[in-house]
Amino acid sequence: MFSSITTIRVRYGETDQMGYLYYGNYGLYYEVGRAEAIRELGFTYRELEEQGVIMPVAELNVKYLRPAFYDDLITVKTTLREMPKSSKIQFHSELYNERNELLNVGVTTLVFIDVTTKQKAGLPEELKKRLAPFFKETSH
Repeated sequence: MFSSITTIRVRYGETDQMGYLYYGNYGLYYEVGRAEAIRELGFTYRELEEQGVIMPVAELNVKYLRPAFYDDLITVKTTLREMPKSSKIQFHSELYNERNELLNVGVTTLVFIDVTTKQKAGLPEELKKRLAPFFKETSH
């Protein structure tokens, strides 16, 4: 399993009239978490694109548990629970407030697409190499 932690402060422009983080902005927080997780592996989305692979979102599932408010410092935990085995990769996101209360959970499924053919592609080799140490199977 691979996990990454990043923090984001809720900005005024991201809130609704009640001062709550607007529900549509949670996906943006997930995206920041994903980008930073990949960066932690020493890789970037830009490098993937330069290698001819794009990763559009195919599915987004969100569960709202508690609200986040203006100026809250949000911890975004992004986890890959399994090594991608097909053209899909799933990122699990958990958002916590400063009191370490779980606010929100989500799963974002992305698909590897060859930028030239616009067809599904497998897990890029370089990304696979960087993820491999986190998914080594232990023998019993």
